[in-house]
Amino acid sequence: MPCRSFTLAFSAAVFLAGETGCDRPAQKERNASTGSPAAGAQEAQPEATSDIKKDEEVIFYPTYACQTGSDASWTVAIHGSIFEPELTSLKRGAAVELLCAALGLPRREAETDIFRQRARAFLVDNERGKNIVIRLGNKVYASGTSEPNGHFAATLHFSAAEADRLRQDGVDREGWLAFEAVNRRGDDRTFAGRVQWIAPEGRSVISDIDDTIKISNVQDREALLANTFLRDFRPVPGMAVLYRKWAETGAAFHYVSASPWQLYQPLSGFCRSGGFPAGSFHMKLFRLKDSSALSLLASQEGYKKEVLEKILADFPLRRFTLVGDSGEQDPEVYAAVARKHPEQIEHVFIRNARGRGSEPARFQKAFEGIPAVRWKVFEKPEDLPEGL
Repeated sequence: MPCRSFTLAFSAAVFLAGETGCDRPAQKERNASTGSPAAGAQEAQPEATSDIKKDEEVIFYPTYACQTGSDASWTVAIHGSIFEPELTSLKRGAAVELLCAALGLPRREAETDIFRQRARAFLVDNERGKNIVIRLGNKVYASGTSEPNGHFAATLHFSAAEADRLRQDGVDREGWLAFEAVNRRGDDRTFAGRVQWIAPEGRSVISDIDDTIKISNVQDREALLANTFLRDFRPVPGMAVLYRKWAETGAAFHYVSASPWQLYQPLSGFCRSGGFPAGSFHMKLFRLKDSSALSLLASQEGYKKEVLEKILADFPLRRFTLVGDSGEQDPEVYAAVARKHPEQIEHVFIRNARGRGSEPARFQKAFEGIPAVRWKVFEKPEDLPEGL
């Protein structure tokens, strides 16, 4: 997660990039930040199309479908964002200059390919008020209207019979259901998304990213800055192999990060190239002029608890393994959730990232009252079981 000192730099860059909007985030914005899209999406008219102009782009974030209610109906979460990717050279140049200055980076760093890629999403024009329509199966559905930060979200509801047809016709071997935006006539681009179809029962893994599967050095500001914007992402050795073994036994994955959604594309690319199993992503909204910008200054404890609680509530019969690290608040957050949901949380694994907070006394205090067989602090993935 970008450290607290990054926040003002991000805010300035987003402001220069034209971020505007109301002073308080709408409810569906807050829901989108936690992977809990706003409800109420309905089937659209067959001729309906999305409000996507040819100079705008859409990203769909990987979400999940879950069974709800006693009637075996299902809900499918849709979440994405719409933006105009290229700023004018003058506005972009000013934003980059300010971003570099606030981060303490020489201007020449902004000319590297890595920096351009990582900073790109902070320098776009997010589009508000855009209605997004998707094609899922053989029907089209309204999938939310974008907020000032460009994010849109919706939940589609399907009866048991409708869900069975979708699953039989569209879900691939790994349990993913593909869909795409319905563009205006004459726009032949494809904006595709995927939803993971997760059975009510089984095992799931909720994993942190920074210093859990990706080396970030969160406690060292200079190293974190370089690892976030200037260097190729590096995996924690052995974690992808371990996760693949868990996935082979049927585990579903959810990646929860306190990084902003602007870093989704490089992080998801890192997961794909590193061989990590596909899973839903849950990240933080970042906007100027509302509390989400200030939230990056605060502890991530509340944010992660909210995300975990939502996932656990959506899958009350599944059994979960939580994987994090000692760099920030994962031991305390995960322990609190494990105490509250002992019937759902089977294991908590904490990677010892060394540095501050790696003392045994901290872990003993955090997991006090939780049976020792249910939690473990590990140095390397080989210390963990190959099966769940």
